[in-house]
Amino acid sequence: MKTLIRPAITLFVLLSLITGIAYPLAVFGIAKALFPQAAGGSLILKDGKAVGSSLIGQNFTSPQYFWGRPSATGPYPDNGTASSGSNLGPLNPALSDAVKGRIAALRQADPTNTKPVPIDLVTASASGLDPDISPAAAAYQVGRVASARKLPVEQVQKLVDQNTQARQFWILGEARVNVLNLNLALDAIH
Repeated sequence: MKTLIRPAITLFVLLSLITGIAYPLAVFGIAKALFPQAAGGSLILKDGKAVGSSLIGQNFTSPQYFWGRPSATGPYPDNGTASSGSNLGPLNPALSDAVKGRIAALRQADPTNTKPVPIDLVTASASGLDPDISPAAAAYQVGRVASARKLPVEQVQKLVDQNTQARQFWILGEARVNVLNLNLALDAIH
Protein backbone atom coordinates (compact mmCIF):
# COMPACT_ATOMS: atom_id res chain seq x y z
CA MET A 1 0.00 0.00 0.00
CA LYS A 2 2.85 2.41 0.84
CA THR A 3 4.29 1.91 -2.62
CA LEU A 4 1.03 3.25 -4.11
CA ILE A 5 0.38 6.17 -1.77
CA ARG A 6 3.73 7.94 -2.19
CA PRO A 7 3.54 8.19 -6.02
CA ALA A 8 -0.13 9.20 -5.81
CA ILE A 9 0.61 12.04 -3.38
CA THR A 10 3.64 13.14 -5.41
CA LEU A 11 1.61 13.17 -8.60
CA PHE A 12 -1.24 15.03 -6.87
CA VAL A 13 1.11 17.77 -5.59
CA LEU A 14 2.92 18.04 -8.93
CA LEU A 15 -0.30 18.32 -10.98
CA SER A 16 -1.75 20.79 -8.45
CA LEU A 17 1.30 23.01 -8.88
CA ILE A 18 1.17 22.78 -12.66
CA THR A 19 -2.59 23.18 -13.19
CA GLY A 20 -3.33 25.33 -10.16
CA ILE A 21 -0.43 27.76 -10.19
CA ALA A 22 1.94 27.53 -13.18
CA TYR A 23 -0.66 27.25 -15.95
CA PRO A 24 -2.95 30.08 -14.71
CA LEU A 25 0.05 32.38 -14.19
CA ALA A 26 1.37 31.58 -17.67
CA VAL A 27 -2.02 32.23 -19.31
CA PHE A 28 -2.47 35.48 -17.39
CA GLY A 29 1.07 36.59 -18.26
CA ILE A 30 0.55 35.92 -21.96
CA ALA A 31 -2.85 37.67 -21.91
CA LYS A 32 -1.38 40.66 -20.05
CA ALA A 33 1.45 40.92 -22.61
CA LEU A 34 -0.72 40.52 -25.73
CA PHE A 35 -4.03 42.06 -24.58
CA PRO A 36 -3.31 44.31 -21.58
CA GLN A 37 -6.63 46.20 -21.71
CA ALA A 38 -8.75 43.05 -21.84
CA ALA A 39 -6.65 41.19 -19.23
CA GLY A 40 -7.15 44.11 -16.86
CA GLY A 41 -10.94 43.92 -17.09
CA SER A 42 -11.42 46.41 -19.97
CA LEU A 43 -11.72 49.20 -17.42
CA ILE A 44 -12.79 52.67 -18.54
CA LEU A 45 -10.88 55.41 -16.76
CA LYS A 46 -11.96 59.00 -16.18
CA ASP A 47 -9.43 61.33 -14.57
CA GLY A 48 -7.32 58.28 -13.69
CA LYS A 49 -10.16 56.60 -11.80
CA ALA A 50 -12.04 53.51 -12.97
CA VAL A 51 -15.69 54.36 -13.68
CA GLY A 52 -16.72 51.02 -15.13
CA SER A 53 -15.87 48.32 -17.61
CA SER A 54 -16.67 48.29 -21.29
CA LEU A 55 -17.77 44.67 -20.80
CA ILE A 56 -20.38 45.13 -18.05
CA GLY A 57 -23.51 47.27 -18.33
CA GLN A 58 -24.42 49.95 -15.83
CA ASN A 59 -27.85 50.97 -14.64
CA PHE A 60 -28.54 54.49 -15.93
CA THR A 61 -31.99 55.81 -15.03
CA SER A 62 -31.70 59.59 -15.36
CA PRO A 63 -33.42 61.06 -18.46
CA GLN A 64 -30.22 62.89 -19.37
CA TYR A 65 -28.40 59.60 -19.99
CA PHE A 66 -28.84 56.81 -22.52
CA TRP A 67 -30.29 53.71 -20.93
CA GLY A 68 -28.91 50.25 -21.54
CA ARG A 69 -30.63 46.92 -21.77
CA PRO A 70 -32.70 45.80 -18.80
CA SER A 71 -30.83 43.51 -16.45
CA ALA A 72 -32.19 40.37 -14.84
CA THR A 73 -29.41 40.11 -12.26
CA GLY A 74 -30.18 40.30 -8.58
CA PRO A 75 -30.37 41.75 -6.04
CA TYR A 76 -29.78 44.89 -8.13
CA PRO A 77 -29.47 45.54 -11.90
CA ASP A 78 -26.14 44.93 -13.67
CA ASN A 79 -24.67 43.04 -10.72
CA GLY A 80 -21.41 41.65 -12.10
CA THR A 81 -21.25 38.98 -9.40
CA ALA A 82 -24.67 37.54 -10.27
CA SER A 83 -24.71 37.21 -14.04
CA SER A 84 -27.92 35.52 -15.09
CA GLY A 85 -30.86 35.81 -17.38
CA SER A 86 -34.46 35.83 -16.30
CA ASN A 87 -35.09 32.40 -17.87
CA LEU A 88 -38.56 33.57 -18.89
CA GLY A 89 -39.70 31.95 -22.11
CA PRO A 90 -41.70 33.68 -24.85
CA LEU A 91 -44.96 32.12 -23.66
CA ASN A 92 -44.46 33.12 -20.03
CA PRO A 93 -46.95 35.85 -19.02
CA ALA A 94 -44.35 37.32 -16.63
CA LEU A 95 -42.10 38.16 -19.61
CA SER A 96 -44.99 39.80 -21.44
CA ASP A 97 -45.88 41.83 -18.33
CA ALA A 98 -42.25 42.89 -17.84
CA VAL A 99 -41.94 44.02 -21.47
CA LYS A 100 -45.24 45.96 -21.25
CA GLY A 101 -44.02 47.66 -18.08
CA ARG A 102 -40.70 48.61 -19.69
CA ILE A 103 -42.46 50.00 -22.76
CA ALA A 104 -44.72 52.05 -20.50
CA ALA A 105 -41.68 53.42 -18.61
CA LEU A 106 -39.99 54.40 -21.88
CA ARG A 107 -43.16 56.10 -23.12
CA GLN A 108 -43.58 57.92 -19.80
CA ALA A 109 -39.96 59.15 -19.90
CA ASP A 110 -40.45 60.51 -23.44
CA PRO A 111 -44.19 61.00 -24.15
CA THR A 112 -43.62 62.74 -27.50
CA ASN A 113 -41.67 59.78 -28.93
CA THR A 114 -44.05 57.70 -31.08
CA LYS A 115 -41.41 55.53 -32.76
CA PRO A 116 -41.57 51.76 -32.23
CA VAL A 117 -39.55 50.73 -29.17
CA PRO A 118 -36.48 48.64 -30.12
CA ILE A 119 -36.59 45.16 -28.64
CA ASP A 120 -33.25 45.46 -26.86
CA LEU A 121 -34.60 48.28 -24.68
CA VAL A 122 -37.30 46.06 -23.22
CA THR A 123 -35.72 42.59 -23.03
CA ALA A 124 -32.78 41.51 -20.88
CA SER A 125 -29.77 39.80 -22.39
CA ALA A 126 -28.83 36.23 -21.48
CA SER A 127 -26.11 37.40 -19.08
CA GLY A 128 -28.07 40.36 -17.73
CA LEU A 129 -24.89 42.44 -18.08
CA ASP A 130 -24.91 43.56 -21.71
CA PRO A 131 -23.03 46.89 -21.98
CA ASP A 132 -24.20 47.61 -25.52
CA ILE A 133 -27.41 48.61 -27.24
CA SER A 134 -28.27 48.64 -30.91
CA PRO A 135 -27.92 51.86 -32.92
CA ALA A 136 -31.75 51.80 -33.22
CA ALA A 137 -32.08 51.73 -29.41
CA ALA A 138 -29.68 54.67 -29.13
CA ALA A 139 -31.51 56.59 -31.88
CA TYR A 140 -34.81 55.99 -30.06
CA GLN A 141 -33.43 57.80 -27.00
CA VAL A 142 -31.75 60.75 -28.76
CA GLY A 143 -34.73 63.09 -28.41
CA ARG A 144 -35.17 62.45 -24.68
CA VAL A 145 -31.47 62.89 -23.92
CA ALA A 146 -31.17 66.03 -26.07
CA SER A 147 -34.21 67.56 -24.39
CA ALA A 148 -33.02 66.70 -20.87
CA ARG A 149 -29.58 68.18 -21.56
CA LYS A 150 -30.90 71.10 -23.60
CA LEU A 151 -28.69 70.13 -26.54
CA PRO A 152 -29.51 70.08 -30.25
CA VAL A 153 -30.77 66.69 -31.41
CA GLU A 154 -28.17 66.74 -34.21
CA GLN A 155 -25.31 67.07 -31.70
CA VAL A 156 -26.53 64.12 -29.63
CA GLN A 157 -27.12 62.04 -32.78
CA LYS A 158 -23.57 62.85 -33.89
CA LEU A 159 -22.26 61.48 -30.58
CA VAL A 160 -24.27 58.30 -31.12
CA ASP A 161 -22.79 57.95 -34.61
CA GLN A 162 -19.25 58.51 -33.27
CA ASN A 163 -19.76 55.85 -30.60
CA THR A 164 -21.31 53.24 -32.89
CA GLN A 165 -19.05 50.25 -33.44
CA ALA A 166 -19.43 48.33 -36.69
CA ARG A 167 -19.52 44.58 -36.99
CA GLN A 168 -16.23 42.94 -36.10
CA PHE A 169 -14.30 42.12 -39.27
CA TRP A 170 -17.39 43.34 -41.19
CA ILE A 171 -19.21 40.01 -40.64
CA LEU A 172 -19.27 39.10 -36.93
CA GLY A 173 -22.01 40.33 -34.63
CA GLU A 174 -24.10 43.44 -35.12
CA ALA A 175 -23.42 47.15 -34.97
CA ARG A 176 -23.56 48.31 -31.37
CA VAL A 177 -23.20 51.31 -29.08
CA ASN A 178 -21.47 51.02 -25.70
CA VAL A 179 -23.76 52.87 -23.29
CA LEU A 180 -21.08 53.82 -20.76
CA ASN A 181 -18.76 55.24 -23.42
CA LEU A 182 -21.64 57.19 -24.97
CA ASN A 183 -22.73 58.63 -21.62
CA LEU A 184 -19.15 59.63 -20.78
CA ALA A 185 -18.92 61.38 -24.14
CA LEU A 186 -22.14 63.24 -23.27
CA ASP A 187 -20.71 64.32 -19.93
CA ALA A 188 -17.58 65.58 -21.66
CA ILE A 189 -19.65 68.13 -23.63
CA HIS A 190 -20.30 70.27 -20.55
